[in-house]
Amino acid sequence: MTWGDGTRAVRAGLPEPTAYEPTLPGPVFAAHYHLPGEPTGPYTYGRDDNPTWTHLERAIGELEAPGAEVETLVFASGMAAISAVLFSQLRAGDAVVLPSDGYQALPLVREQLEAYGIEVRTAPTGGDAQLDALEGARLLWIETPSNPGLDVCDVRRLAKAAHAQGALVAVDNTLATPLGQRPLELGADLSVASGTKGLTGHGDLLLGYVTCTDPAVAASVRRWRKIAGAIAGPMEAWLAHRSLATLQLRVDRQCGTALALAEALAARPEVSGLRYPGLPTDPSHRVASAQMRRFGSVVSFVLADRERAERFLAALRLAEDATSFGGVRSTAERRGRWGGDAVPEGFIRFSVGAEDPADLVADVLRALEA
Repeated sequence: MTWGDGTRAVRAGLPEPTAYEPTLPGPVFAAHYHLPGEPTGPYTYGRDDNPTWTHLERAIGELEAPGAEVETLVFASGMAAISAVLFSQLRAGDAVVLPSDGYQALPLVREQLEAYGIEVRTAPTGGDAQLDALEGARLLWIETPSNPGLDVCDVRRLAKAAHAQGALVAVDNTLATPLGQRPLELGADLSVASGTKGLTGHGDLLLGYVTCTDPAVAASVRRWRKIAGAIAGPMEAWLAHRSLATLQLRVDRQCGTALALAEALAARPEVSGLRYPGLPTDPSHRVASAQMRRFGSVVSFVLADRERAERFLAALRLAEDATSFGGVRSTAERRGRWGGDAVPEGFIRFSVGAEDPADLVADVLRALEA
């Protein structure tokens, strides 16, 4: 049967019902397992596999690619997942194409890749600019919508062009979540994300994952996880799986409120550079509408200067000044304080939570007046 997103989120990854057992088994804390004879069973050592990971990995796979044969691997953080893909697939002499406007830690990754003799090319997300850097590349890394600028690129177009060049395609799906976008259905080979953000949505754990279609690629990523030891704790994996049950409820509320906030901000003269892919006037709306099912919880905009932005943030009552996004409690920050993003000093990244829409919009407008 074809299930809706809410049903799938609630049921994803659950084992077959067993009499007198919990619907979702508790976390398995084990460094080793009973292992008589040859090590041929599914669980041999705690760094290699864990039953709690298995349930979560199946759940994420069902959300990323419903009905498809995929393999998902969970990691200790989003950066652990990103690193596993890049360092397992690239060798000295290879070329990789990264977004120039992507996640703040990508420049650090670039330094390490170049130290290993890998050529790194960069281009902006908007306008499918990465197309011009594909020739001879081994891997194309896409981040759409980009963080924090919220530009969108055409995944189908880029994936088709990359595959024609013999390159693998990985998409960072953190901001969209599997309910907003399914990169594998758009032609990507790997969907990678930080589960710290919208996927788990409560701001209380670190997690990452990689979902891919090719068993050989999955095996190489799994091998990297084993070598690096970048494994998720069983408690974090269990909490993440528990949190998936409310994913559709959270995401629908957040996306609806994000659009309402963007519409309210569009009418404010002190706000410039407003971006939200779900806004019909957004430069990325046409492309986003063709590949996204929901437009995410993040709205970005620019205030006049650093001082104005700081006053705005201090005046908010319903948004915490914090750097993460995708949680049930709204957060906002002046992104320029980190120094790694090419944004104006007054640039605000606002992550919409699950508060009542009218309350949150009113609070933002009141803070702009403060």
